[in-house]
This record gives sequence, structure tokens and C-alpha cells, in this order.
Amino acid sequence: MERKRDTVDILGVMVDRASFPDALETARDFLGTDRAHAIYTPNPEIIMKAYRSAEYTAVLNRADMVVPDGIGVVYGSRIVGKPVAERVAGYDLSCALLAYAGETGKKLYLFGGKPGVAETAAEKIQELYPGIVIAGTTHGYHQNTDHVAGEIAASGADIVLVCLGAPKQEIWIDQNKDKTGAKVLIGAGGSLDVFAGTVKRAPAFFRKLNLEWFYRLLKQPSRLGRMMDLPRFVITILFHGKMQKG
Repeated sequence: MERKRDTVDILGVMVDRASFPDALETARDFLGTDRAHAIYTPNPEIIMKAYRSAEYTAVLNRADMVVPDGIGVVYGSRIVGKPVAERVAGYDLSCALLAYAGETGKKLYLFGGKPGVAETAAEKIQELYPGIVIAGTTHGYHQNTDHVAGEIAASGADIVLVCLGAPKQEIWIDQNKDKTGAKVLIGAGGSLDVFAGTVKRAPAFFRKLNLEWFYRLLKQPSRLGRMMDLPRFVITILFHGKMQKG
């Protein structure tokens, strides 16, 4: 029996208030069911994309679990008066679920990244979690992805990491999850690049101080325009709060 969700409404997106251990337990429980489950990991940038699109908001809200990947989402929940337990980074949640999959022999399919990235990531994941079964891989640069769900279904995968970037990955999961035969599909952003080693994750020092976003900005100054959604996110939440009180 699946547990009842405890969520907070952040600019229209229903974000789960579960702690990291609870989120992991829920994801594990999903693997024991007979249907597909979508897990999304929005940061402020993704929530702002949804704020500008009712269709994308609806996609996110059809998920089975939405975890706060980004300290800005944590602060946003506090502003609206219903704080989440903690930040639940999508990469960390994926790693913990893959460790469980390695212990239980679950099958993993990797979808996304440039050609060759998913294959390299699969090799690294196999080294990290020896018991895991790599069911298949494919890159994220297909002009038409209609065939991918069928390939996943044929592979017998239990878990699928869909790394196409937002909003493409969530929309793909929403439209295709029930065709894949998988139990858990996670919109995992740039996780494949991190697993493959083509992109380095922020050092522990930055992660501990919740400054992973700042590290990425230092490494990729071109992200500055995208990062401006963080102050917009906070301002928009504060504005909505005032409107509701008024």
C-alpha cells in the first residue's frame, strides 16, 4: 500500500515534504509495485519554468513524488509557511536507489546525454554498484524518441534514469512511463554526465554549505542568465505571499 503524500504548494508545484530517508524508502517501495512511478527533482529554475506554463505544472503534479532538489526550494517552502524536511538532491537519491538496486539485482536503463555518455556512465555505475544489471542505454539526441519506451519495455528495466533536461525529461516520462514496463522513472537532469565523469560534481565543501549552484556558476559563467531565476523565484514567492495575505 502506497503511503499518503504530504506536500507543499510552491508556485503551483506540489513538492513532497519527505526527508531524504523517507524519499528513498518511498522509491524503494515503488519498485515492489506493479505500475510505473514518476519521480521529479525540481530546483527553483524548474519551478519557474512551471510557473510560466500551466501545462508543465500539470506534468509535474502528475508525478508520484516530487523532491526539493535545490536549497532555493527549501527556502521557498519556509517562506510559504510549510517547510520541507530537507533538500533531497536528485543525484543523491538516484545513487542511493542504485545502491539498493545493486543489492537486489534490479535492472537499470539509462536514457540521455550525448552519444556515448550513457554507455560510459553505465560502466562507472556497474563499478560502483556491482550487483546492478544494466538493461540498456541510449543517448538523448534522437530526433524522434517514440521507439525508446518500447526498447525499455523489451529490456525488462525496473529503473530508468531519464536525463534529457527540463522540461523535456518530465514531459517524456509523463507521456511514456506506462509504456516502459519500468517501476521507477526519475527525471535526473545531468546525472549521466556526472556518472560518466564528463562533468564534475561540486566538492563536498560547496555541497555542505548549499552552494552547489555557485560552484556550477563558477565553472560555467554562461549559466548566469539561467541562475537569475533564483532571485526571481524568491521574489515571486514573496509577492504571492503578500497577495494571499491581502
